[in-house]
Amino acid sequence: MAELLRLLLDVSEKAANVARVCRQEAALFELLVQEKKGADKNKKFLKDFKTLADVIIQEMIRHDVCAQFPELNGFIHGEESNTFENGLGESVTVTVCAKEEDTAALLAKVLDGDLTAASLLTKAIHHKLQLRDEKAESLQLSLSSDEVAIWIDPIDGTSQYIEGKEEEEPDEGFCPSGLPCALVLIGVYLRATGQPVMGVINQPFKCKDFMGQGWRGQHFWGVSYGDVNVCSFTQRRPLCLQKRDHLSVMLSSSEKPEVKDVLTTLSNVKLMYASGAGYKILCVIQGLVDVYLLSEGSTFKWDSCAPHALLRALGGGISDLNECLRSSLNGSDGRRPELTYHEPNNKSQGVDKWANRGGIIAYLDSSLCDKTVAALAGKI
Repeated sequence: MAELLRLLLDVSEKAANVARVCRQEAALFELLVQEKKGADKNKKFLKDFKTLADVIIQEMIRHDVCAQFPELNGFIHGEESNTFENGLGESVTVTVCAKEEDTAALLAKVLDGDLTAASLLTKAIHHKLQLRDEKAESLQLSLSSDEVAIWIDPIDGTSQYIEGKEEEEPDEGFCPSGLPCALVLIGVYLRATGQPVMGVINQPFKCKDFMGQGWRGQHFWGVSYGDVNVCSFTQRRPLCLQKRDHLSVMLSSSEKPEVKDVLTTLSNVKLMYASGAGYKILCVIQGLVDVYLLSEGSTFKWDSCAPHALLRALGGGISDLNECLRSSLNGSDGRRPELTYHEPNNKSQGVDKWANRGGIIAYLDSSLCDKTVAALAGKI
């Protein structure tokens, strides 16, 4: 399983390169955006988009992982449908081929015959890359790959990726919106129980490079299985925030007014906002906020699986908010039902089968999770 982690780090960096390539030329990027329809659409948004970058990244990860771990074939799940419609109205199934020239020909069909763009993307897809991480390379883990499955969110925060606002992430802070909110998320969970055991987060657009051209990224990973709890991110909270005397709660700007109203009436509570579910949870992982909560079921298994594994490795977790509220009202203190990732929701169709439909609360410190839940119980 340590080999799987190293492979996921490599493919996450390849994915980040694809995401950066697809943003380099505005004219190219305009060809890549397509509105989702029907069951594939997230009902939270009036318009829900996917990009060819999303689809390419998802299929590239699936191809590369199955090439090294064929036993995972059929157990790698993603957010996106791998069909794309070109300018002629033709529906093209996007896959990564064994030969570079075959992938280029397929992408040229999607891109209305644009061979230059297809070649550029193909080179990024088939590029041999190794992301060095000494801590990951030294990890030992006695877990078989035929016991696990994978969730991929190829670009979490797609709307921010499409808009492309070039804000750089400040030191020891976060961006409310912009390209830094777009993440590549790869989560590994146990097939039998749905427990998240490994996660990789790649942030392709951390900051501009030193010459002001292009972007540089960063990556994080975590493993939580048995007695092994290891994370690339070891400092729970930036030093400048360790002495703060308020509870910071991260919300979506579209959160229900009654949730905001309850929290704003509490003393020593600060509400904070950012884009992208994965990015909000990353802010919790980094200790930039205490908790992130969302009262609606508008996040999905692919959004939360990877960062959930990192939080578990650091002693935190992600729980079903509605179940936590119910438990609090019933006096079952300390019961925080964590999300699992192996079973679809009953009587749901399309993407809703995999929604975190009870809402979520993500935390590092369980006492702060309980404090937030207690404040909301019976009031929303």
